Amino acid sequence: MLDITRLQLLRTVIATGSLRASAAALGYTPSAASQQLAALQRQTGLQLVERVGRGIEPTAAGRALATESEPLFQELSRLDGVVGDLREGRMGSLSISYVTSVGATWLPPIVDALRCEFPDLRLELRMAEFDTGQPDIQIVVSDPRSGPPETAPSAAAVMHHLVSDPYLVVVRDDDPLAGHTDVRMTDLADRPWIDNELNDDVCRRVVLNACASAGFTPRFQVHAPDYRMALAFVATGIGITVLPSLAAVDLPPRAIARNLIAPTPIRDIAIAVRKPIADHPAARRTVDLFTAVART
Repeated sequence: MLDITRLQLLRTVIATGSLRASAAALGYTPSAASQQLAALQRQTGLQLVERVGRGIEPTAAGRALATESEPLFQELSRLDGVVGDLREGRMGSLSISYVTSVGATWLPPIVDALRCEFPDLRLELRMAEFDTGQPDIQIVVSDPRSGPPETAPSAAAVMHHLVSDPYLVVVRDDDPLAGHTDVRMTDLADRPWIDNELNDDVCRRVVLNACASAGFTPRFQVHAPDYRMALAFVATGIGITVLPSLAAVDLPPRAIARNLIAPTPIRDIAIAVRKPIADHPAARRTVDLFTAVART
């Protein structure tokens, strides 16, 4: 690999037209600068400079190498800027992976606050359902009855618990269950269900495990791709749906949410931060914002 400092010396010699001026600019003695140029020529196997009178001039090969190295030094300059941003608490980018219900309810005010407090921060927001990468910050959902979350292991990330989110049942207002404050899981055993999860993920397994504990398997009559469409189907009276309380917002007309008991399905929501950036001001502020929103 070519020596960066020697390449910089070659570029400076070409820019100033003087070995002595270049040596002074870069903190070399003229003798040391000459030795560095000679070492670069040995390394490349090219004659990069030649003596003309009492001075030196770059050869065509030397000029070509200096020109081709320009993008490299531009990138190094950009990285210097990144280092400065990091030192001052500004991060070039921050990727956040979120689940749908959290994105709809929590994320907008958090993004607004981050944009105001870190105007140079580039936010990358990714839906967890379609994110296969390694985000800087990830919303992790788990079933507290099944042990630790399957994603974001503690060895790779710092975990912060945010909230335990109970599930509710949503029925139409003329359903007999609408008159109850609390609905037992067994009361749903013979009812037509509306599925609201696109994938067989943790959120669905929380519900299925609760049903299994109550001694039945739900009878899905309609498969909706998301919570909002499932709620719209509930309003038609075609069936009931069970979803996290965070998702039971802005219910359509005629749809009513009721508590579930015996057992109450619950999902735990945590935020996982990659350890290399866990102490960065923008990452710490993101955790604080999620924590504050979860508490309210």
